[in-house]
Parts: sequence; structure tokens; C-alpha cells
Amino acid sequence: MKKTLVLLLPLLLTLSCINTRMQVEESPENLTSNPMGKGPSLKIEMTRGEGHNHPLMAIWVEKPDGTFVQTLYVAESIGKGVFQHGDASRGFWQPGEIQRPAALPYWSHKRGIKNGDGLYLPTPTSPVPDAYTGPTPGQSFVLNTKLDEPGLMKFNILFEINQTWDWNEYWTNNKFPDDEEYKTSCQPALVYSVSIDLDNPQEAYEMKAIGRSHHSGANGDLFTDLETLTTALHIAENVMVRLQEPF
Repeated sequence: MKKTLVLLLPLLLTLSCINTRMQVEESPENLTSNPMGKGPSLKIEMTRGEGHNHPLMAIWVEKPDGTFVQTLYVAESIGKGVFQHGDASRGFWQPGEIQRPAALPYWSHKRGIKNGDGLYLPTPTSPVPDAYTGPTPGQSFVLNTKLDEPGLMKFNILFEINQTWDWNEYWTNNKFPDDEEYKTSCQPALVYSVSIDLDNPQEAYEMKAIGRSHHSGANGDLFTDLETLTTALHIAENVMVRLQEPF
């Protein structure tokens, strides 16, 4: 009996650790942005997929005709223009100013604000306000957020997500050998969207992938061919939007 217990103990401990990790992973990270907003309150829930590994992301609002309204949330590394691994001048990585036009080009071009280098990217001197930025979630998350102002009854929510260095058989590391920006992105950013009509509200809205961004961020076009994407399609398992009353 003692020998059996000794043999089973490591297995039980292992199973216990696995179960604990699963419980931790299944608990989404809670995020909040724009708490002082006066418009409709939204809850955006992303369940991570098997391709998820600290991707960069942006969430924003557009009018039905595609006109940019506002950012709801963007990873602070993009929103501030400072990355944790942005400066290796001392022989090791430390936070530093850097621009990554291939990271979230559809959002950045839609936002439409050029910096001093002619890129559509925030910088430390012209950052996205703190109310709309936050850390890159390391797991599934729930974002509680608000629109700035009331009155917009029909609008679209968009979500752009990009996983760095996720090569595949089509988006290889030598596909564009002279394009350094491409090498920081690999498979292009994926764009999701959903339409909201407050006159006919639903309990929940599922966001759908509508296209991909330019592979190196050279423009703000949306490309609808997704056949060459593989793991990028599984960074997020699903993305849901829920309205929080009153709206």
C-alpha cells in the first residue's frame, strides 16, 4: 500500500499542477478603458486560441461608412511608442522608443494621425491618451469600456490583432528579404468587425474576421484574402461584444 502511494504521489501532484494551470488560464484578465466616457458602455470578451502568445492589439469604433470615431483600447507599447525590448544599445534589451508600422497598420491608418517621421504611429511626444491604453493581455480578457460621447446609435466595433514572428509556409522569413518591417510581423495583422445598432440591440455580438492588414504596414488597406493565414487565425478563439445597459 505504501509503495502504491509513493508511486501515485508524483502523478497526483502533476495532475494537480495541470488542473491549477488550466484554472488560471481559464480566468480572463479584467481590463478597463475610458471609464469617464459618457457614451454607451461595452464589454468586449476575447477568448484566446492556441496561437496566442502576447499579441499586440487595438480596438476602436467606426461609423457605418467607415469613418474613424475613437480608439477604445490599444496596447500601450504601440499607443506610447515605447517597447519593453526597444533598445539594445547597451548590449541587452531595455525599454526604448521604437516604431513598428507593420504591427497594427489598419488601426493606425484609420486613426489618421501622422508623426514627425511621416508614419501613422503614436510616439512618446504624441501618445494615445492613458484612458485608452493598457498592457498587452497575456491571456483571455474582458474589456469594460465606453464610447466618449452619447448619440451614436449605429456603429462598428473593430479589432486588429498581430502575433510577432509567426512564420508559416507562405509568410516565410525570406519572403521579403529587403523589408525589415515585414520581419517584425510575418503573418499580417488580422482584422475583426461587428456592427451595432442600438435601436435593435442584441444580447451579444460575435466579431468576425473581415480581412488582413498590409504585411509591412506600408498602407492602411484591408486585404480580404485570408487563405494564406494559419496560426494567425487562431490567436483569438472568439471575440464577443456585449452592451451594458443603459445605452
